[in-house]
Amino acid sequence: MKNYQHYKRGYYMPPVKSTSWVDKEYVDKAPAWCSVDLRDGNQALIVPMSLDEKIEFFKELVRVGFKEIEVGFPAASETEYAFCRALIEDNLIPDDVTIQVLTQAREHIIKKTFEAVQGAKNVIVHLYNSTSYAQRTQVFKKSKEEILKIATDGARLLNELADEHKVSYQFEYSPESFTGTEVEYALEVCNAVIDEWKPTPDRKVIINLPATVEMSLPHVYASQIEYMSKNLHDRENVVLSLHPHNDRGCGVADAELGILAGADRIEGTLFGNGERTGNVDIITLAMNMFTHGVDPMLDLSDIPRTTEIYERLTRMHVYERSPYTGKLVFAAFSGSHQDAIAKGMKYREDDPQQMWTVPYLPLNPEDIGRKYDGDVIRINSQSGKGGIGYILEQKYGLDLPAKMREDLGYTVKGVSDHQHKEISPKEVLDIFHNEYVNKSEPVALLESHYKQIDGIDAEITIDVGHEKKVYHGHGNGRLDAVSSAIMKHFNIKFSLVAYEEHALQVGSNSQACAYVGIEVDGIDGIVWGAGIKTDIVDASSFALISALNRTGLMKK
Repeated sequence: MKNYQHYKRGYYMPPVKSTSWVDKEYVDKAPAWCSVDLRDGNQALIVPMSLDEKIEFFKELVRVGFKEIEVGFPAASETEYAFCRALIEDNLIPDDVTIQVLTQAREHIIKKTFEAVQGAKNVIVHLYNSTSYAQRTQVFKKSKEEILKIATDGARLLNELADEHKVSYQFEYSPESFTGTEVEYALEVCNAVIDEWKPTPDRKVIINLPATVEMSLPHVYASQIEYMSKNLHDRENVVLSLHPHNDRGCGVADAELGILAGADRIEGTLFGNGERTGNVDIITLAMNMFTHGVDPMLDLSDIPRTTEIYERLTRMHVYERSPYTGKLVFAAFSGSHQDAIAKGMKYREDDPQQMWTVPYLPLNPEDIGRKYDGDVIRINSQSGKGGIGYILEQKYGLDLPAKMREDLGYTVKGVSDHQHKEISPKEVLDIFHNEYVNKSEPVALLESHYKQIDGIDAEITIDVGHEKKVYHGHGNGRLDAVSSAIMKHFNIKFSLVAYEEHALQVGSNSQACAYVGIEVDGIDGIVWGAGIKTDIVDASSFALISALNRTGLMKK
């Protein structure tokens, strides 16, 4: 590929080795979460949300459990300013929720920001300026000392305005483009800001280290974070925050390793929306913790609802394979996968409270508001007997014998392959009924009667070519006696090799289902039939007739 030589690493390693995070296996608690959907996420939309849409989105973030929500850049536009004021003046911010507002380190913008948040009970004022080598040399054309002064002047003005308004705001500082900044210099700037703000246990400072552009492997970012964490002034009074973007597709890994390296807080968006490839996906992060037995401290038990709101308000689409949230992330089309899932679910029936270990399902879909019907087992030409049988059993109460499931599986896959489409559960049921259940052509069973005389005598009335016939047979059971009557009067020889039955539903109108498998002279394999009737004896006889009709050998 051409021009690869035009690129080199744009990041900087810490001056000392910072890899203690490697010895940690996983996080032991959730970080503080801050949603930036309404600011960073909204500014990345082709059509930004309206005021009413932002308010609805804000309410959903509150419902999910976010305690810190960045609501915008109030000085950037009247729309941003109006939204901030609407939240405050209409009393839409719960007492336990803190709104966050973003401001550049510029005097008039900072003053406008403080005007926007007047009357709010809990506010984080988020100050930033870019510190990266590329921005210093190409955009601002300023020295390190000049860039540092921009940060400290801004921090000092925040102190003055907080005193003027007599409100105990919490302050946050971001050295924008941290990942492209020399780590020692980023530390110098952050410590200078901390020294201006003089944090206390009751009024901690947030230092946010954004991967504004993701530039390295996640382990490099973690090493940078660990170095900063160990060397920040007043560390016990500093909340170390991360704001990872996803330019290399590693935003989630950056965040997870960054937490191991000392971070206390994560800024991100629900589904990873944001500039370019987006912000870190908070749902993926939180659900990763959930599946490791860590309470994420967010309520994601109704992801379909949150997805619907997100897609409607942002006009964005959650990709079908997005972790945890995509429509297909639990779907199994593969026959072997379906079989393993079905057996895993069967295994859980004896102890539903056991640890979740179902093959191919990293978590129980029901824990996030998804359903097994339509979400897990999906049927197409790649599917197998396990998945098809599972759908019939779970949705319709039909527990087919294993060999019959295999036979039905080939039939269903053949339909899917021929039509080039996925087969719905209702279509699977229809195929089962049309192909196997109560088959009445060319022979229809009209009635049957039995007497117990040294075994069982059967008298069956059948319709053959619209002619009623009465046949008799004898056997050691009712089904055996019916088989004897058929073989006596038709030129067909078969043996009964499989029979199963079960109640299909409970109650006064309960039905019984019977499955019969026969081996027929001149036909390879087992031929299957099913019968569904209110009486189990009738059901078994209809199952046998259905199997015989499917042989193609029943003739007048």
